[in-house]
Amino acid sequence: MKKVRVEDAVGMTLCHDLTEMRDGFKGAAFRRGHVITPEDIPHMLDIGKRTVFVWEESAGEIHEEDAALRMAAMAPVPGAHYTDPAEGKVLLLSDAPGMFRVDTDLLRTINAIGDLTISTLPDHYPVRPGMRLASMRIVPLVTLEAQIREAEALCTGKKLLDLLPYRPLTAGIIITGSEIFHGRIQDKFEAVARKKLSAYPGTVLGVMVCDDEPDMLTGAARDLLDQGADFLIFSGGMSVDPDDVTPAAIRRLGCDVISHGVPSQPGNMTLVAYLGDIPVLGVPGAAISLPTTIFDVMLPQIYAGVRFTREDLIALGDGGLCQLCPACHFPNCTFGRY
Repeated sequence: MKKVRVEDAVGMTLCHDLTEMRDGFKGAAFRRGHVITPEDIPHMLDIGKRTVFVWEESAGEIHEEDAALRMAAMAPVPGAHYTDPAEGKVLLLSDAPGMFRVDTDLLRTINAIGDLTISTLPDHYPVRPGMRLASMRIVPLVTLEAQIREAEALCTGKKLLDLLPYRPLTAGIIITGSEIFHGRIQDKFEAVARKKLSAYPGTVLGVMVCDDEPDMLTGAARDLLDQGADFLIFSGGMSVDPDDVTPAAIRRLGCDVISHGVPSQPGNMTLVAYLGDIPVLGVPGAAISLPTTIFDVMLPQIYAGVRFTREDLIALGDGGLCQLCPACHFPNCTFGRY
């Protein structure tokens, strides 16, 4: 683009809107793409425009709105949609609940390209319909089209952004503790678990209360699996005390234990395992007494079908310390960001 006097701009094409304010009105007097005529000159001067920016032929430039649309097209996201350009940017909005994913390495590479800026929610973020997921724009009014082409090439065959829908799961809950089994105290975990699971598709198949006996625990788990459970949650007996038998029972069930203990508090003693493709969680008692623990961080990943690795669990340490705020705002906080 180039800057010219309005008197010299006749026959040229505007590359930006010209705003006018009069009698309570504020809006575009001339739109981008307008070809300037001799009759336009007095009007432009009346609104204080002595110079305008017009397109240069063969300059290889692209306008901010066209650039934003091209950036959106290189990162399609099923379950979400992009808005029309406004103020030089387009926004990505979610249409369905799920877990938002970002290729953070690719995002950094694209944001290092000249004038391009893409801002997003964090990777692994649980979202609801209508939430803003990402914004695409360039910094100046125009940029070289070569920068857009470079970003498009980087995204070819890759997913910069994604929204993983929650899959319905049939959960089985196994509660451990002789004091609960023999009726000395009332269990509180079932109500907590049912409330948290109600935010996701699927059902709770059943809840079994067991004594501190490994055979009883594995038997309860196998009964739930035989009935169709594809997600097992154990509660109670999760510490490292010798008489806490739940982790041993999970291993006896034949599970591949990814980790017993994660760098996150509350929920430090969480156990993560898989029985084939079936996720198995051992949830410590903090889930009963606190509104948010690592249990809440893991549920969106599990319902989105993301399989945890040892490396994923280690990464929980960065952002793994809950601030225990008087009013919990999770997930709009630092906890569980990895």
